[in-house]
Amino acid sequence: MNLASLVSILKPNVTSLGYALFLAINAAGVWGGVFPFLPMEFQTPAIVFNFFLAQSLVFSLSYFASALGVYFFPGPTRRFLVAAASVPYFLGWCSLVGAIYIDEAAVALVVAGGALLGLGSAGFYMLWQRLFASQEADVGNRDLILGTAYASILYFSLYLIPQAVTTYLIPLVFLPLFGLCIVLKSRTIDLNQPMFEDVPRAHPHVYRQILNDYWRSALAIGTLGFCCGIMRSVAIGDPEIGSLVNVLSMGASLVAAVVLLLVWQVKNIRLNVTAAYRIFFPFLISAFLLLPIFGEGFTGAFASALYAVYCCAIMLMMIQCAQASRDRGINPVFIYGFFGGIVYMLHDIGFMSGTFAEYVTMMSIPPLVAVALAALYLLGLMHFIGHGGFRQALRPSQAGADSIELVALMPLAPKKPHAEQTRDGTPNFEAGQTTPATEARLSKKGSKARMATRPKPAEEPLYRDRISKQAAALQQHYRLSARETEVMELIARGNSVARIAEELVVSENTIRTHSKRIYAKLAIHKKQELLDLIEAFDPSDLS
Repeated sequence: MNLASLVSILKPNVTSLGYALFLAINAAGVWGGVFPFLPMEFQTPAIVFNFFLAQSLVFSLSYFASALGVYFFPGPTRRFLVAAASVPYFLGWCSLVGAIYIDEAAVALVVAGGALLGLGSAGFYMLWQRLFASQEADVGNRDLILGTAYASILYFSLYLIPQAVTTYLIPLVFLPLFGLCIVLKSRTIDLNQPMFEDVPRAHPHVYRQILNDYWRSALAIGTLGFCCGIMRSVAIGDPEIGSLVNVLSMGASLVAAVVLLLVWQVKNIRLNVTAAYRIFFPFLISAFLLLPIFGEGFTGAFASALYAVYCCAIMLMMIQCAQASRDRGINPVFIYGFFGGIVYMLHDIGFMSGTFAEYVTMMSIPPLVAVALAALYLLGLMHFIGHGGFRQALRPSQAGADSIELVALMPLAPKKPHAEQTRDGTPNFEAGQTTPATEARLSKKGSKARMATRPKPAEEPLYRDRISKQAAALQQHYRLSARETEVMELIARGNSVARIAEELVVSENTIRTHSKRIYAKLAIHKKQELLDLIEAFDPSDLS
């Protein structure tokens, strides 16, 4: 990768810079255990606790309320109501500033400021999520990831401004700037997409399927939020831990975003949030087990590392929600509200559990030991629930990666030889059968030739038939998404729009939108041209 391409990848635009500024300012107000740009003598444990409790509860409840609101009243989501988020966000910062100067009402102002900032922050996150989801996948994901990277740079740049000045710049200058970015960009968005025209109550089975498909991913990220909530309760009592959390979480976001952008340019990336959590889970519970053993020194490092991972998980959560909205034609506020509600509510539970465990000493158990025990118990409980609970444990064994397979004692019928290979070395499947010409050639060449013509399972993918193979080739060449490829293959097999919608559990309007995008990417205009392309496409002719 040369310098010119690197500069092109990292070049920001209005959307990414606006989102970066929002994240940087939001990090200054609601992350970690301290406010980096407010006087430290003002940030007593009581002040910080009351702020974060109010902010966290309102923040998570706003997500649930948004998901329910768009399900029953989808009409307002066709507009980008920036003022609805800007007003409480502005008033929240004004309340915090007022609390610095009015000692008698400091706690009340801090609680009001936390609630207002929670409401305004959730509103802005919803606006950005709708913006990213409504763009083409490449554009929306790039803006989101690039904005996350530049947020760290802007955040650290704020330290160059005098603290007293930054406190006033946030509500008076920075807030109008990123609000203006949303307003300008929202004017270019196509509001006729299925995600905005969708009426959820017209097809509730689609939304039930969405909840069934994504709740485990939400719980996996929510478990990280739960752990961060516990560590936030610890950080409140130690401002140094809070400052370290803020700095390292933003630094990790920068590294993760840049690496993701660079890797994304040269290869396809497929991430599974639930699988990643399963890998991370043993390290997580081990760290909590070591918490009371190594004490304060380990606490700061663990809290910082945990928040760093959490920031990366939140970025992936937004990408996953945007993809679900595009693929299934559902309102982006619903899926993001559902995800965020679970994640941030578990964060609140962790915060309150950690606070309770730290201040209530039972049987002379030290606070850190109580925190670790509470965390380990609730982590184990959520891990059990995430894998289906008692219902899954008592269910008859089904095929899957985590199932035990018992092969039939009677020998299976021998498999037929694979198809002959084409000139580019890939198997030419025709409904899983070999051609007469191949059979004749194999019989002449003997067993060595027969083995040579069979593709190695580790090197060549197996396809259902020629249509599947051709669809995979078209996907790679024309950069179709997995869902677009799925729809294209179903169209090629003669399925109607209604049948495809029923099979994929989406609305018919969503399938029509996918069809338009497929035809646009393939530069065709009707179904017969698609069938001809699938029949005649040969990647070797393009080289």
